[in-house]
Amino acid sequence: MTAQKKLLIIDDDPDFVEGIKSILETAGYEVEAQYNPKDGFRALETGKFDLLLLDIMMGRGAEGVMIARKMGKDRKLREMPVLIITGIREQIAYLFPGQPVHPHFVDVDELVEKPVEPGLLLERVNALLQAAETKKAKR
Repeated sequence: MTAQKKLLIIDDDPDFVEGIKSILETAGYEVEAQYNPKDGFRALETGKFDLLLLDIMMGRGAEGVMIARKMGKDRKLREMPVLIITGIREQIAYLFPGQPVHPHFVDVDELVEKPVEPGLLLERVNALLQAAETKKAKR
């Protein structure tokens, strides 16, 4: 990695965030964390991040889905890779507001389940960042 990549975690579980943040910082990433959807989206709008690690179940329900959908409508934010880390299994038929059940319930780059193994976390983060760099280089 040439330049230090900046990551944002949006998750309402402080213990989980501190564990993930420690793993990522040890691997050389700069990490910022927000603990609720409102502050998280504000950080996305005002900061410059290379990757978002996003929880689904926050606040009043599946507010992480709403963040991902808002990002998809924003020209700047939709380019950022999103790694969802959630306790909700992709296989369950969880109904998100206004959307039919679909295996890809929101347009994100990757979904992993909590608890996530440190090796898998770093592998997925690195792969998403490399894919984003490749995509940028092709433009």
